[in-house]
Amino acid sequence: MQSFQPLDRRTFLKGSAASAGTLVAGFGLGGALAPAAFGASGVDRKTKHVILIAFAGGVRSRETFGSPLNVPNLVQLAEEGVLYTRARTANLGHFGAAMSLFTGISEARGIRENSRGPDPTLFEYVRKDLALPGSEVWISTSGGAQQTNYSYGLHPDYGPTYGANTLDGDGIFNREFKQVIARYGEPKAMEESEGALLERMRGAIGAGGFDGSGGSDGSGAGGNAATIERYILEELTKGTSDLRGANASDAKALRVARNLISIFKPTLTAVVLQDADVAHGSFNAYVEVIRQNDAAIGEIVTAVRADPELAESTSIVVIPEFGRDADLNERRGLDHGDGSDDLNYVTATCWGPDFARGKVIRKDVRAIDVCPSVAELLGAKARHARGDRLPGLLV
Repeated sequence: MQSFQPLDRRTFLKGSAASAGTLVAGFGLGGALAPAAFGASGVDRKTKHVILIAFAGGVRSRETFGSPLNVPNLVQLAEEGVLYTRARTANLGHFGAAMSLFTGISEARGIRENSRGPDPTLFEYVRKDLALPGSEVWISTSGGAQQTNYSYGLHPDYGPTYGANTLDGDGIFNREFKQVIARYGEPKAMEESEGALLERMRGAIGAGGFDGSGGSDGSGAGGNAATIERYILEELTKGTSDLRGANASDAKALRVARNLISIFKPTLTAVVLQDADVAHGSFNAYVEVIRQNDAAIGEIVTAVRADPELAESTSIVVIPEFGRDADLNERRGLDHGDGSDDLNYVTATCWGPDFARGKVIRKDVRAIDVCPSVAELLGAKARHARGDRLPGLLV
């Protein structure tokens, strides 16, 4: 039986370049082809990579910066960056409220709605304005198929051509697929959803575009299949599929994002979390999710700091989609529907080379300001967003 050995990052990149016909150079996976980021003034920005984390699931500020021992990594980012203590959100349900972070428009959506919105997303603005291939823009999600709708909207000027590549922490990186790899030579049939996702990844990365169309040099999806399989294998051997606990889905999404960032260094990486919604039934479990997610965010920050290219060129933004009620429910949990400030205002943490340091802004801002602010930071314009630039963010 053939066996595999885990690939370290250097081996992976070396093998990828060889097997994919200089994939890294040709399709910008290392960020070399990404245009320089400019602000509105035309000043060259240091930020070439942005990580946007939607700390979703409903997270109150009381359990984050009101209880700093729960979030030491976020506290450190805030001490080195900018903290907005009153970011106004809209209780539009988890799906709609998280969508608004990416569109810059308050989206009223049903809690079980599973369709794309009419408005362009941050990913589309950045890809279109910067002429980026799909390999430069990613979103890692924890909430299942519904959250894949964040990757692009249905606006006629944007759409799937400019969408983000989407990875679900519970999709291809699960225990069953790991067992297929472990028993290589005796593979079982892959689930239809896993097979479709694998093919989509092959097309998107291999061809350098979201729609999977081949490049003019002939280096299309098939020629890069080995690269994608090696990448998937590395993710699996790092233990992504073995993560357990109250925040298992969030932990997978954050781990996948960390590995994507370390290996491919995309221009824009987003992560959408969800497990904090366990708060409806258990306050203690909710707090544990916050603690564990903070630790996982800390792993991303550590990876960024340790990489010479990323350390001085990466900005990170972390914001919940909304908070939670002021008082416990009858189950000693926390719902989200009382209209209190605990629900409607969250904290936003911004860290990066172009941001002010050690600054706390207590004036009201809006969660929908995140989309146009990140777009501008990278040199794009969120033309349809209704938010504004976050005040006091840039140095």
